[in-house]
Amino acid sequence: MNQRTLGNSNLKVSAIGLGCMGMSSGYGPAGEKQAMISVIRGAVERGVTFFDTAEIYGPFKNEELVGEALAPFRRDVKIATKFGFRIGPNGERMEGLDSRPAHIKEVAEASLKRLRTDVIDLFYQHRVDPDVPIEDTAGAVKELIEAGKVRHFGLSEAGAKTIRRAHAVQPVTALQSEYSLFWREPETEIIPTLEELGIGFVPFSPLGKGFLTGKIDENTKFDPTDFRNIVPRFTPEARKSNQAVVDLLNSIATRLKATPAQVALAWLLAQKPWIVPIPGTTKLPRLIENLGATSVELTPGDLREIKTASDKITLQGARYPENLQKLVGR
Repeated sequence: MNQRTLGNSNLKVSAIGLGCMGMSSGYGPAGEKQAMISVIRGAVERGVTFFDTAEIYGPFKNEELVGEALAPFRRDVKIATKFGFRIGPNGERMEGLDSRPAHIKEVAEASLKRLRTDVIDLFYQHRVDPDVPIEDTAGAVKELIEAGKVRHFGLSEAGAKTIRRAHAVQPVTALQSEYSLFWREPETEIIPTLEELGIGFVPFSPLGKGFLTGKIDENTKFDPTDFRNIVPRFTPEARKSNQAVVDLLNSIATRLKATPAQVALAWLLAQKPWIVPIPGTTKLPRLIENLGATSVELTPGDLREIKTASDKITLQGARYPENLQKLVGR
């Protein structure tokens, strides 16, 4: 698989990474451990070198899974994980944000053990903590980099001003935020800021939390533990209305002999050479389909067609419920 460099850093990764969250949490019951290990190792066998996890996924279980799955290949892959939440003593609940420098260093030590490694390739602040100056957060990660425990600093869902302030203390290698044809808001301010500063972009939910695959419609029923049950954009009414964007992808996919998911990912890859999407899956056939997006060639005409049609579609429903929306864009 082709490699991409995240911004002006020396962090080179596969053009498409693997988001591992859904293997442990978020989209219903956790997957069976050995089956998930097989999917992760199947990704490695197919050229994926970039794997995304976080302490909060599980909590803790996803880092342990990723650490075990990638242990035999550690020298050949890059692992990204995240800090920034305060988690209950037994990992049973999230208790709020916590990016105090001392806590960041505690999280790093614990993550290193769970990931079975001596260095974290990319350490993101999961959400901006309004109670801790971003300069203090960046400074703590800078110390971890100087100590050889972290290689690169990242932010997630941060606003443009925060990105600039953090970058002035410790260069930010990548921003991870939602971006897809289902959520194009980063095009307004975030992407120009990243381009100016030389920061890479790692879109999560590049398939619109599964919606852009074309496998979800207004009648789809989610598991009771699936996060999408509380997402306004996933109410049956919103799904029915938002089908227009899937119809757009289907029309392009049919012409190119591809799938809607492949066109959606190819569109992202075509936006900037420093964008690396991280679609998640628990199924090997879906992984193989997603990686096939690197072979989908969208012409300038295709891209113009997608943009023109997408610009005319007003998607219904917020991407987060109000309590979670407060945590993004700070």
